[in-house]
Amino acid sequence: MTDLLNLSELIQVNFPENQYYREETKKTQIVLHHTVSGPNANGVVNWWLQGPERIATHFIIDAKGGVFQLFSSKYWAHHLGVKSSFLQQLGFTDSGTRNTILNKTTIGIEICRWGGLIKDMNGYHPSYWDANIGKEVGNPKIVIPENNVQEFEKPFRGYKYFEKYTPEQINSVSKLVNYLCDRWNIPKSYNDDMWDISKDALAGKPGIWGHISYRQDKSDVMPQPELISALQSIQ
Repeated sequence: MTDLLNLSELIQVNFPENQYYREETKKTQIVLHHTVSGPNANGVVNWWLQGPERIATHFIIDAKGGVFQLFSSKYWAHHLGVKSSFLQQLGFTDSGTRNTILNKTTIGIEICRWGGLIKDMNGYHPSYWDANIGKEVGNPKIVIPENNVQEFEKPFRGYKYFEKYTPEQINSVSKLVNYLCDRWNIPKSYNDDMWDISKDALAGKPGIWGHISYRQDKSDVMPQPELISALQSIQ
């Protein structure tokens, strides 16, 4: 049985109204992301505030499991970024508008983690694209402890190693998703096809998905066994 979310524990962020759309829309999907950043939610908020693009998610979960709410789930912002050319390749006749439709009908949740890691002789590092040499390398300034590393037998979306989601984060994801599913009448059933491009997700099938369900160039969220178990257990 999933623990219940205590709404009084939500951390309300003073997020400017011009950084999201105060248009009420019916929600049918929940989309999980990770930030590709450090453990602090404030850093993510500050990054989004640097631009006027209205790119944001409704919630951010920090490393300690704190749930930050930027704006009401009834409103929306851009967080998927699905290209019309990709949708057209998959046969969607509304490829020019489908990305906006999906952003309007989804609730985004960010988990503060570095995501894919590069291993070298000095340990595990967050990856970044080095334009000078034309490939991904590890950031030597940041070292992820080995006990915080999720290793996959086969690389997932190009990475063999990821920074693990913390137990506190997974617990908060479970409680928040459970609450939002009840709030918006979204099915809680586990979608085992969420870990790759899903035409069901792109078509707007109600349920719980990851950014990877919509885009081939993303690796969030990753299939950490504890996260899968938590999603399977939501009731």
